[in-house]
Amino acid sequence: MKQHIRPTYPFSALVGQERLKQALLLNAVNPRIGGVLIRGEKGTAKSTAVRALARLLPTIQVVADCPYSCPPDQPERMCAQCRERFEAGATLPVVERPTRLVELPVSASEDRLVGSLDLEHALVEGQRRFEPGLLAQVNRGLLYVDEVNLLDDHLVDILLDAAAMGVNTVEREGVSVSHPARFILVGTMNPEEGELRPQLLDRFGLVVEIAGLQNVRDRVAVVQRRMAYESDPVGFAEHWDAAEHTITEQVAAAKALLPQVQITAQDIAAVAMLALELQVDGHRADLAILETARTVAALAGRTSISLNDIRDAAQLALPHRMRRQPFSEVQLNEAQLSDVLQRAAAQREGFDSGLDGVESPKKA
Repeated sequence: MKQHIRPTYPFSALVGQERLKQALLLNAVNPRIGGVLIRGEKGTAKSTAVRALARLLPTIQVVADCPYSCPPDQPERMCAQCRERFEAGATLPVVERPTRLVELPVSASEDRLVGSLDLEHALVEGQRRFEPGLLAQVNRGLLYVDEVNLLDDHLVDILLDAAAMGVNTVEREGVSVSHPARFILVGTMNPEEGELRPQLLDRFGLVVEIAGLQNVRDRVAVVQRRMAYESDPVGFAEHWDAAEHTITEQVAAAKALLPQVQITAQDIAAVAMLALELQVDGHRADLAILETARTVAALAGRTSISLNDIRDAAQLALPHRMRRQPFSEVQLNEAQLSDVLQRAAAQREGFDSGLDGVESPKKA
């Protein structure tokens, strides 16, 4: 008798949590946003949403015998070995497979994450022998870190560096190996179990705060859908196939459109006004908002950014970067956000490429 593999709970069947779903889809379209950290109490569908997102990601073509899943037609994104073969005119073996979801356990060691070098082999044989780690496996995939706040800070640093640079470098005793490591980073955490250091929090592109649903109708829908899924996982997944297909097509279309979305001087000025008035340190927030806003526009099928796109992006990219007092939560002041964007809208026509005449933000 043929046995069915238990399907993943469908992304489109998730009830509520619109901000969470939006942040995940934005990163699926544009990994340059820098990943997303999902903060919330237990039982709020954090892990379910991440695993459901992986099911929506497109299949990819990879070099069949490469441990880094190199693209067979993009030498600039290949590892050194694949690029050397490609430039020599060799025919690379190609296979198509689903985008990988790789989960990093909290107990993982550094070698398990980045890979390890066999120094004895290098000294005796004069050749580097590298055992790839999870960062090799997840190249061009989705890396999920549950309870990221309980992970050693050093490992979080490594993860965020690799996510930002797109490269993993392992160095031991003067021997160095590098390989591509481009991936969508998603971390989840329960704040009751401890916080991330602000320096690490700032390096996540987006942060989403979620809580249990407060509407009776929504809570009933959650229970009913979960019971239906547990009763017949295959039938439940098939019921949502059309909705899943629609989202998959939307993501694919947005990825194709994204390079055409233009960021104007006016857009940059509006974001700069926001960051200054809301007292955000550094420039990561500006870059994250702009990258997110252009992705919001792409998902909507547009090639230009609106102030509403900037508003949506700011709600995801700003709160965790705003200055806070110890032991206090930061809430984005929606009235202040609206005021800054209204003033930016009033000045848009006056902005030129040199941004002459831009009003300085009011002091808070």
